[in-house]
Amino acid sequence: MKVFLVYVRDEDYYRLLPPGLVGSRFDQGRVQVMAFPPLGIETLAPVIREHGHDVRMFDTCHPRMKEEHIAEAVCEERPDVIALSFLSATAYPATRNMALRLKKAAPGTPVILGGVFATINAKEILADCPCADYVCKGEGEEFFPDFLENLNDPGRVRGLAWRSGGQIVENEPRPLIDDLDQFPYPDRTSLPIDYIESMPLDVPAVLSLDRFCTMQTSRGCPYQCVYCDIPTADGKWRSRSPGRVLGEMQQLSDAGYRSIYLTDNHFLLNRKRINEICQGIIARGLQFHWGCEGRVDSVAIDQFPIMAKANCNFLAFGVEAGTQKVLDRLGKKQTLEQIEHAVSEAKRHGIGTIHGFFLVGSPGETEADILESFRFAARLKLDTFGFNRLSAYRGTPLWKEYVERGIIDDARDWHKFFKCADIDPMVLPNEVVNRTRRKGYLMLFAHRLFLRPVQTFKLLRKFGRHMKTADILRLLWSPFRRRTLTRKPELPASAIPDAKPVTETSRN
Repeated sequence: MKVFLVYVRDEDYYRLLPPGLVGSRFDQGRVQVMAFPPLGIETLAPVIREHGHDVRMFDTCHPRMKEEHIAEAVCEERPDVIALSFLSATAYPATRNMALRLKKAAPGTPVILGGVFATINAKEILADCPCADYVCKGEGEEFFPDFLENLNDPGRVRGLAWRSGGQIVENEPRPLIDDLDQFPYPDRTSLPIDYIESMPLDVPAVLSLDRFCTMQTSRGCPYQCVYCDIPTADGKWRSRSPGRVLGEMQQLSDAGYRSIYLTDNHFLLNRKRINEICQGIIARGLQFHWGCEGRVDSVAIDQFPIMAKANCNFLAFGVEAGTQKVLDRLGKKQTLEQIEHAVSEAKRHGIGTIHGFFLVGSPGETEADILESFRFAARLKLDTFGFNRLSAYRGTPLWKEYVERGIIDDARDWHKFFKCADIDPMVLPNEVVNRTRRKGYLMLFAHRLFLRPVQTFKLLRKFGRHMKTADILRLLWSPFRRRTLTRKPELPASAIPDAKPVTETSRN
């Protein structure tokens, strides 16, 4: 069979670099994009090929891989199955539109959706999106070959949601994969895209022009932070063996990759495993630097020296808040002392860039609390930081709380996400959160400029290697300007007069 694997992105969360800015090669069909590669479909493609099928991948960040281009390819190549992968609620509207466009191009071709959001909302998606024939619930490596083999008998496929006789059917769940070593390494060569290493999330700061990719060495997270949906879809932590990880790293080093970001939800979970991986990087002389994310309360903090020696040059922590009250409200189960210790140890042992993720606009958080988070960030030995507003997504404990409080109607709001300041009376109003955040940034920038000038100069010099001065100034000014929203804030169904369940007609 011929399979199309399409990764559908939210347009707000990547940046296409203009031709000629840093050597983009549009004439060869290649583009340069500030974004993480679509590791999900890159991982799935070789698995499907091993079972004798042909695969073509698409990533909608490419200017020639939009709806119309993929529809043309569907008409020309007539794939047997079209699989759409997407990450979250923010990309669901685009995915839904893509399914509609491709179904019109090939009415008889089955369309299947997958990803975390699809896993959590399988029944709702099938009820809302008639152009989606199937939804994969869970991991795809074992599911997809089984699905292709039983395309004419979908009732046999564990983990599949589908329609039968006008009714939505959810088959028996498929267990999580325990042996992650059994699959081939991802296909990082088929997509004509050069992914550029940049700051996390939507911060438009180029970190390097080294050949860059992402890699996953473990899956899942056992913690229960109120804003995170990962435990709902994949709460069991499972890891690949150090030997298998090092084999992939060797392949990447040999292929010329010089920057790798580990997308593990929590890399710092197993001290022995981290040590073996780092010792292997050193022993093999692998020629890349790498980064990862982890919790500040990890027992693996004592592995920072070997991580730095193995060329770990970027480490991101979910700090989230600078007051214990807010940390407890978010379910972080960490202390301010643990945060300070972890950041200090990482810097002391030579990890080059330490990033802190922060949240503002939490229930019960005051203006004084927000400003204290900025003061706390100023005291920490962080190199970079981001302060984003807390949001509620379906599948998180926070969403469940809002349903129980009557703020969210789960049956009608499932496809949305909400900034807490837009819907929760226990959260400061948006204008107050944004005003206080701007004040906090000004205070934080002044602290860095006058009290840590050397560290600040080094960071700006790093940005200046690959960015124009005007772009750096625009980046520094971005926290203070009033943003024009590309989409209106979502409102709960209860706040919309005569709101009805979402349908094919009402969404278009």
